[in-house]
Amino acid sequence: MVYWKRFQILVREMFMGVTIYDVAKLAGVGIGTVSRVLNNSPQVSEATRQKVLAAIEELNYHPSPIAKRLSLRRTFTIGVITPFFTRPAFIGRLRGVEAALTESEYDLVLYNVETTDKRDACFRELPISQRFDGLLLIALPPTDEDVAHFRQAGIPVVLVDAYHPALSHVVIDDVKGGYVATKHLIELGHARIAYISDPLESPFRFTSSLHRYQGYRQALDEAGIPFRVEYHCWAEHGEEQARDMARRLLDLDEPPTAIFAASDTQAIGAMEAIRERGLRIPQDVALVGYDDIEVSRYLGLTTVRQPFFESGVKGVEVLLQAIDHSPDKPLRIELPIELIRRRSTLGDAVPPEHR
Repeated sequence: MVYWKRFQILVREMFMGVTIYDVAKLAGVGIGTVSRVLNNSPQVSEATRQKVLAAIEELNYHPSPIAKRLSLRRTFTIGVITPFFTRPAFIGRLRGVEAALTESEYDLVLYNVETTDKRDACFRELPISQRFDGLLLIALPPTDEDVAHFRQAGIPVVLVDAYHPALSHVVIDDVKGGYVATKHLIELGHARIAYISDPLESPFRFTSSLHRYQGYRQALDEAGIPFRVEYHCWAEHGEEQARDMARRLLDLDEPPTAIFAASDTQAIGAMEAIRERGLRIPQDVALVGYDDIEVSRYLGLTTVRQPFFESGVKGVEVLLQAIDHSPDKPLRIELPIELIRRRSTLGDAVPPEHR
């Protein structure tokens, strides 16, 4: 009788491929039992489990991905919503997201939002689309109303480089980063220190420029250095805009001897302005950036390194855990920042580990 079962299954495999029915038939159990074994259910005795696993191995059975998704009521897809994804900071995070998902069964759908209307539409529509098992929001803080909508839709949401007290989040301490950058310049003897950044208030509710500014002010206050309004310039993000800001600073009657830029992109623009004036870095004007994008190393730019790749990886890990089992309370993962000291502040006295 067993041989006849195997012959029937062999014929089916030749024409149709092995199915869960064939596994159940060979193991002498129902398809529900096979399904429970495949899903690691504890409601199956060890003897039955081993019998089913032996049948699966003998038949070389591989469950259909579609069938698995249906049985688990999952799509095995996560949505990632991010603004301006061509900027280096976002590319680094997305590389981490992709690397983490490569090790999982999940697919990725990326939404690039370059307007607040598109962001709001994604926040409104994606949670109820039933296309995703979870959402990862990069640098996009949601409102209380958004969070209520996510909860009503029953979808796990994790934030990277953004914060809401009701959601798990992966962040860095940007206030500390701004403080460390400014204190480094103060320790080198600078008192006329400028800060250039994006606008402190943003329609996207970005917080990094504001928090780095707060750290800058904290370091000045701690050192007893008066804050000078003319030393704070802001404009839309970009090298050209930063170059213009640096030019305005250098045209002051008493120009700064050091500039802290809220991003490496802006620091590079400032570097161009300093050099076009025939000034030397760091002898005439010292310069600190933020991010540690790849080109910063080749330019010798002192900068605050933030772990873009690691934040993407950690964001995915937290989200996949939330999909499997919702945490009792939101998780806060704070990743470390590091001051990378290079030629733009130290000249030739750069430590070997930062060259």
